[in-house]
Amino acid sequence: MSTLLGKLKHEILKALPPTIFFFVILHIVAIIRALMIKGTGISMPVSGSVLIASLVLGKSVLFADMLPFINRFPEKPLVWNVAWKTLMYALVALAVHYLERLYESWKEASSFVAANSLLWADVNWARFWAVQILLVTLILMYCVIAELARVIGRDKLRSMFFGPIAAN
Repeated sequence: MSTLLGKLKHEILKALPPTIFFFVILHIVAIIRALMIKGTGISMPVSGSVLIASLVLGKSVLFADMLPFINRFPEKPLVWNVAWKTLMYALVALAVHYLERLYESWKEASSFVAANSLLWADVNWARFWAVQILLVTLILMYCVIAELARVIGRDKLRSMFFGPIAAN
């Protein structure tokens, strides 16, 4: 039983940094979207849905990092892995962002095809791409930090950023 609890604790601690990161950036995106649509009467996701999304994304990133094609360029300069991972995560973010909009349209439409047509007709593409650009930029930041932590080591990166941790 203690090995199960130890493994569970290890997995939770491993998922915590990306989950916290995505929790913060998804709130930033939600605030920006709310400011962009202020006065339109469109409802925005609440903090609970952002929490669930960040938990899913945090675990998804850890799962994706175990896939052999994600860490494709470990021996090349960091920019290769950062660019590749940013592209992979950005494609997933694009799909999720689109599906989120599609779900909202599906509530008003009779079928999936009708919802897709409604979405294509009604979406504000400038707003959609503005949010997507913001997400890609934030994902790029995450990938840079994650790759630095992989190469330098989490503890060394933490002490470089926050200073040495005092021993008890």
